[in-house]
Amino acid sequence: MGNRDKQVPQITDAFGRPLRDLRISVTDRCNFRCRYCMPEEVFGPDFRFLPQEKLLSLPELERLTRLFVSLGVEKIRITGGEPLLKKNIGEIITLIRDIKGVRDIAVTTNGSLLKQKARELRDAGLARITVSLDSLNDERFGSMNGRGFPVNGVLEGIDAAASTGLSVKVNMVVQKGVNDQDIVPMAKYFRERGHTLRFVEFMDVGNSNGWNLKHVLPSKQILEIIHKEMPLEPVEPNYFGEVATRYRYQGSNDEIGLISSVTQAFCGSCTRARISAEGHLYTCLFASNKTDLLRIIRAGASDDELKAFIAAVWGKRQDRYSETRLEQMIPVPKVEMSHIGG
Repeated sequence: MGNRDKQVPQITDAFGRPLRDLRISVTDRCNFRCRYCMPEEVFGPDFRFLPQEKLLSLPELERLTRLFVSLGVEKIRITGGEPLLKKNIGEIITLIRDIKGVRDIAVTTNGSLLKQKARELRDAGLARITVSLDSLNDERFGSMNGRGFPVNGVLEGIDAAASTGLSVKVNMVVQKGVNDQDIVPMAKYFRERGHTLRFVEFMDVGNSNGWNLKHVLPSKQILEIIHKEMPLEPVEPNYFGEVATRYRYQGSNDEIGLISSVTQAFCGSCTRARISAEGHLYTCLFASNKTDLLRIIRAGASDDELKAFIAAVWGKRQDRYSETRLEQMIPVPKVEMSHIGG
């Protein structure tokens, strides 16, 4: 993986937040219909996904990534939709891995294709992967993923990834009254297997997931539930802008994480930009507005022009949706999570 020969100047937004992380959606397609992301009644059989010609090509994706890295980005996360649906996912990983200045690259997946793809991902140079899994109960998980996909299909993928040497993290979206009974079983299962489990508060990403504050189980309560069974202690953050608040089981190095966008907003340290599969730049997970970078690329912009344009967009960034969520009296349309990943 590339290393920086010299310090890259950090651009900052209107609140002084640097640009360090880039999340790239490589497809808007997914084979799940999770209730909190792509509910079936909205993304049903007649839903039209983007045609190939409207997606970023591999050279365009590489070019954008390289320019973002030249502006200070060090960490890349490949998302979707479901990124493992991309037939050339290994090529994408290798291309990004070889960009000088990329210090870290990861993939976020629902795990359904991971058993078949794990070796390809590792051979392409991937070191770590995040798998979404919301329950160990087949009925609940099948209902939540909207396809009846069995838990074992994901667990086999996680085992396959670990066997290749990939570092695995697991994300569990917790919804009160839906899967909160699975918190302790999930914690015990993944502790036994040495994988970090992160509990994600149910967020109001997009417009179609039926979000209501009453369905949010605060991470403080999640922590209390686990602590009663397996005592925990806090762990210092690894770096500025780390999304998860970390805890370890007392007497061990085994950890969990809590992602608390609703009850403990971390907008003040957010360093993440997002690019959708069709080359739109979003400066917040809850963004209403986008910047069409693909149009500028295909209009013939030079690297310097494109780089200056991206820097200007980031420089004007004032996003802090999670801090102001409850103050907003009128709902504002937001980009769907399935469009830009989590």
